[in-house]
Amino acid sequence: MTNRCVRQMGLRCLLPALVTACSPNPGLDTAVGTLEMVEVNVGPLQVARAVRVLVQEGDAVRAGDTLAVFSTPTLTAAVAQAEARAAAADAAAQELANGPRPAEIARAEQELAVADADAARAAADLARLEPLAAKGDVSRATLDAARAAARSTTSRRNAAREALRLVRDGARSERRRAAAAEARGAQASVDAWKATASDLVLVSPVDGVISSRNVEPGEVLAAGQSALTVGQPTRPWARIYVSQFVLPRLKAGDTLAARLDGDSTTFRGRITAIATRAEFTPRVALTEQEREDLLFGVKVEFADAGDRLRAGMPITVTLPPAK
Repeated sequence: MTNRCVRQMGLRCLLPALVTACSPNPGLDTAVGTLEMVEVNVGPLQVARAVRVLVQEGDAVRAGDTLAVFSTPTLTAAVAQAEARAAAADAAAQELANGPRPAEIARAEQELAVADADAARAAADLARLEPLAAKGDVSRATLDAARAAARSTTSRRNAAREALRLVRDGARSERRRAAAAEARGAQASVDAWKATASDLVLVSPVDGVISSRNVEPGEVLAAGQSALTVGQPTRPWARIYVSQFVLPRLKAGDTLAARLDGDSTTFRGRITAIATRAEFTPRVALTEQEREDLLFGVKVEFADAGDRLRAGMPITVTLPPAK
């Protein structure tokens, strides 16, 4: 047997002894993890320049507090342009919805009256000339001119009558609907630009503490780049690793007890996730000793109202005993 094999066998025998000796409850399996806290990165949704940064690292913030203000050079002009287009589209839609003005109807009625008078006069002239033409007192050309004038004035009267009807009816329903739809689209564009402007004012999404300030006034950030990181100290968590032999004892939602080094307080944590794939796995796991190297990550979340569980601290989790 080589020296390397002897050392590996000695280490395998020593590890269980160390775990049992360090366990706050001798005889129970434990696992040690490092505490982390939930962190939320906050940044602009488009390329923008930081105008003001209102918080420092370590500042406590509440959900909805303003953290930083960004801007883009063309944002104000784009909002104003969209609002102008929306106002014009809304006015056009409102005009079609209101229908014709009284003055427009009155003018169409006057034009019809003039056309009606012209048609009546032309008809009277034709009626007077036809008997005379029959006697030969009026030339054929004069009679034809009178007939053409009667037809022309009658057509103009009919056109004026139709124009008056169209004015009274107002725009077709299809045009009114199209104009209303265009007005809604223009307003949606305004809302989109205003939402963009609102997104450039970064607010805290959660209660927490500023754990990282990644931008200073004047700096330009890319879309989605983190400007500030908000940590939630009241939501600490740790990832522990257990062997395949302990894994069947655990399931998501189980409550586990845990302790800090040198602290007798028992903290309660809830299993929120269990890895579906083993880690630290040798290439071939056939022997019993090699199978012990199969470890699965288990995420345990804690509720820390007393602010005693700090990120980076090691915590020992007691695992349920074998049944």
